[in-house]
Order: sequence, then C-alpha cells, then structure tokens
Amino acid sequence: MILEKPITDNLELLARQVVEGFILGLHKSPFHGFSVEFAEHRLYNPGDPLRHIDWRVYGRTDKLFIKRFEEETNLRCCLVIDTSSSMRFPDDLKKLSKLQFSCVAAASLLQLLKRQLDAASLALFDEQVNYLSDCRSANSHYRMLTNELQQTLDSTGSSKVTNATKALHLIAEQMHKRSLIVIFSDMMDDADNIEDLFSALQHLKYNKHEVILFHIVDGAQELDFEFENRPYEFVDMETGERVKLQPQQIKEQYISKMHDFQQLIETKCHQYQVDRVAVDLSKPVDEVLHAFLIKRNKLM
Repeated sequence: MILEKPITDNLELLARQVVEGFILGLHKSPFHGFSVEFAEHRLYNPGDPLRHIDWRVYGRTDKLFIKRFEEETNLRCCLVIDTSSSMRFPDDLKKLSKLQFSCVAAASLLQLLKRQLDAASLALFDEQVNYLSDCRSANSHYRMLTNELQQTLDSTGSSKVTNATKALHLIAEQMHKRSLIVIFSDMMDDADNIEDLFSALQHLKYNKHEVILFHIVDGAQELDFEFENRPYEFVDMETGERVKLQPQQIKEQYISKMHDFQQLIETKCHQYQVDRVAVDLSKPVDEVLHAFLIKRNKLM
C-alpha cells in the first residue's frame, strides 16, 4: 500500500490499515519480551501461564518448569519524534515529509502496541521537549497520543531548530522504568555536536533502555543531491540562512561529505548498541515498518 499525503487527514484510520496490512504475516509479536530479561527457572504451579513453560527443559527432565523474568510486565515503549523545521522537508505533494512519515509510523506502532496491551508514551521535541506523556495502556490514552500526533501533522509550524541532545537527556531522566525507546529523527543537528548527541543516547542505554533510531532522509535530494543543472537558492529550514549556487558545482563534494556523515552515524550507533533503521522517503511507510518488524520477529 502506497501512502499519499492527503490520507494523513485521518491518522488513526491510516495507522489501523498499515497494521492490519502486515500483522497477519507475523506469527508472534516483534516487540514481545523486549522489556524483560530471563533470570532463572522455578517449578510450575497450577494457574501459572502455560506460555511461560520451558518445554525444552520438560523434554529433558519430564518436569514442568516456568521461566522467571526480572520484570514480569508488558512492554513499555516511548515514541520520540523530532519536530524541528528540517523534519518538514520535503514540501512535496507527491510524497510524505520526514515529519509525516514519522507520525504515520508512530501511529502505526501505537496501534500495534495497543493490540498487545502494552504501555506507550509519546515525546515531541525540537530545541526543547514540547510534549511528554505518561506511559499507559488504556484505550483512552492511546486515543490521546494519536490525537497529539494528528495535531502535530496539522500544525503549520514556525522555524524551529534542533537540540536533540538536551531533549534526549531530559527523556532519559523522566523514563524511570526500563523501556523501548523509538526515536524518529533526521539527525540534522550540528555535526560538531555529534559526540554530545550520542552521549545523550548513551544516557538512555545506561538506564537500560533499548534504543531504536529511525534515521530519516530524502535519498534523492539529501543524499544524491539530485537537482537540475540550473541556479538554486537553498534555504536552511531551521535558521533561515540562504545560499545561491549551481548544484553541479558542489555535488561531488556534498555527496562525499554526506556519505561520511551517514557512516559516522552508523558507526556511532553500532558503538553504542543503538539499532539504526535507515529510512529513505522514497519507500512507503508500511514497507519500511514491515521489513523492520519482520527482522525483529526473526531475532526473537
């Protein structure tokens, strides 16, 4: 299913369609068990959930044992979305912007989490955290989070710079229980501050959260710099800074530097054990999520 911009007028309906499209192909939850760590076995007692029985141990010993976990709770998941002005690129009726992609993907994950009776929270940030909800599993809570995403999509927005470092440190301090943190961002913060940015991600990891980064770019224009060979005026969406140039004059140098930046992000994510999902806006939301969830499902 190819998602078009006008469909984002009803985000909840779209999210349901996305989830229903791929959930039938998943034999088990791609998120189940992320919030728990296996600790030890204990003997089965009547009334214990049968799904926790270790059947391999039963096959060897002919006795029923239950897997005990350090945290016997459902998953807690915080969806974190960068809403700075650069996330509104591209302003193109033919495809979703980074922010639209993020909101549709986040709403789809909310639908999946709700079906599993898991608890979710939502954080929206630019140069500061503008919204941070509690982590709950009630249906009314999920409606509230989806409505907040819809309002984010509907807002026109002014020029907003990014300070992901400050925002992620604050979120790390507010998330007191071990959670799955899913971040949607183009990582277009100041490249000179990349170490500080990853120190914030390390803060999340230090608090034993699992971190997934959906790194969103427009491959054609931001990576391959595909523009016609004519003069352009490029405008920084966050600062308003303008520069006039002929794309072919800097294309080779630009592609090289952007490639190095992408590699740096990938290396840092590997170093800090952050699961990076590279997203190109040329791919539909459901296709990206489907590939990601199938991957996670196979790893369980």
